[in-house]
Amino acid sequence: MAFLWLVSCLALLGSAYGRSCGVPAITPIVTGYARIVNGENAVPGSWPWQVSMQDTTGWHFCGGSLINENWVVTAAHCGVTTANLAILGASNKCSTKEGTQTMKIEKVITHPAWDPYNINNDVTLVKLAYPVKFTNRISSVCLASDAASFPGGKMCVTSGWGLTHSSAIYTPCQLQQAALPLLTTADCQNFWGNKISDMMVCAGGAGATSCMGDSGGPLVCKDGGAWYLVGIVSWGSGYCSTQIPAVYARVTEFHSWIVQTIAAN
Repeated sequence: MAFLWLVSCLALLGSAYGRSCGVPAITPIVTGYARIVNGENAVPGSWPWQVSMQDTTGWHFCGGSLINENWVVTAAHCGVTTANLAILGASNKCSTKEGTQTMKIEKVITHPAWDPYNINNDVTLVKLAYPVKFTNRISSVCLASDAASFPGGKMCVTSGWGLTHSSAIYTPCQLQQAALPLLTTADCQNFWGNKISDMMVCAGGAGATSCMGDSGGPLVCKDGGAWYLVGIVSWGSGYCSTQIPAVYARVTEFHSWIVQTIAAN
């Protein structure tokens, strides 16, 4: 029974409408160390799980990742509420001609151990008011399992509409992307010391970084032909230094909580 329950729950996080998770219909093209800060435009539709969390005025304040047709994962510090909206399928968030889906939010569930002082357990699940319709530009990312291993040095990708410079006034219209190497916990602690917990994973510090507005968005790594959500943009350098690694919530540590929470709700 336990095995069947696990299989059922994992199905919630996998394919929908016959489409496998983590396999974009539009292939991403990543040129290496281009930065979100002074960024690189993503191929439109190539990160189909990318979500823009917005208020009712259309202001983008955080990112998120679609993990099935009903659920988005984002960062707890984003402070998402049921008054906000989740925008799916956007590439140019300033355009009204992209066939996006604007979703109301039914429920917001923040990790019970969320610690805003230490920015630890920085994870929130957002249940959409009704299912997303999957298209060539909207589909889910695979969720890294608790047994998955993504070693230091592995190149991964983060995406978002965060500021392209720490002093910028506006976030960019076009979705940005950056290739980042993962760091081991020990290497990250060389930068951040005891601020780094086992619930965090670091990436960057080699000419690329996330910045304000990217929070809650994805850090994905490719394995076996599919992209897996490995990190959730959490915190980092206040001036978005490309030489200091950014910190992400480590998804492998939250996999069981995510699966169980979705199954119960």
